[in-house]
Amino acid sequence: QLHLVESGGDLVQPGGSLRLSCTVSGNIFAIHVMNWYRQAPGKQREWVASITRRGTKTYADSVKGRFTISGDDAETMVGLQMNNVKPEDTAVYYCNGDLVDTLGILHADQWGQGTQVTVSS
Repeated sequence: QLHLVESGGDLVQPGGSLRLSCTVSGNIFAIHVMNWYRQAPGKQREWVASITRRGTKTYADSVKGRFTISGDDAETMVGLQMNNVKPEDTAVYYCNGDLVDTLGILHADQWGQGTQVTVSS
């Protein structure tokens, strides 16, 4: 069984920085793709950024140039560095991924429980 656990959410002032982490627990072999999504109160969940196993990174226009997604070599953690945050970045942030365990079984569309980011002065 594979699990995703987000951490790092906090209250941060506008213009500040925050780093979120998504850690994979269980018998993980590889992360095929990992995504970050967010959901603000009263709004639909929206895609924020993605990273593939090959290292290809893509970003939503709303965060491009401010957020950076990264993965570790052990393929057990994906981070989201958030710089120059804005009040509109306030949301619950979720990681989502397609994971392969050590038996070669694909666990598609796995979600974490979310971590709250609040941007306010």
